[in-house]
Amino acid sequence: MQLVIGRVARAHGVAGEVSVDVRTDSPELRFAEGAHLDTDPPERGPLTVVRTRWHSGRLLVAFESVHDRSTAEALRGTLLVADSATSPPAGADEFWDHDLVGLEVVTVDGLQLGVVDEVLHPPGADLLAVRRTDGAEALIPFVRTIVPSVDISAGRIVVDPPEGLLEL
Repeated sequence: MQLVIGRVARAHGVAGEVSVDVRTDSPELRFAEGAHLDTDPPERGPLTVVRTRWHSGRLLVAFESVHDRSTAEALRGTLLVADSATSPPAGADEFWDHDLVGLEVVTVDGLQLGVVDEVLHPPGADLLAVRRTDGAEALIPFVRTIVPSVDISAGRIVVDPPEGLLEL
């Protein structure tokens, strides 16, 4: 599965740099010098990173084949992607959204709640949108105290919801 790690926002200056809206927790790894990035649409890439720098809170990237403003501007809106198979999450408690979608959700007591439909990322804690067995949707904060166990290979997430959470 292709993961979006950034989106080209616009050209910056006249030498071919672009500003990138970063969509990864590891921009220093993903946009390291020499990194090869696939694109969506595919015909705009692949692109090879020559250098990066931060400017006013934005990541500026220079690519090997982009040497002027016109070429850089043609990349506007291009998604920069990486293959999830070659991109494991950074830690044991980190998961790709697409790995969680479809997993069965049960309580610590073994009560089946439903299946993860989506992972939401509002400010604050991430949320699991769970389609309950009765058809209703439950939003469960994706934090260790409420979600003590995620077993992707078994297809199961165990939750320990505080009183009242599932009644909302």
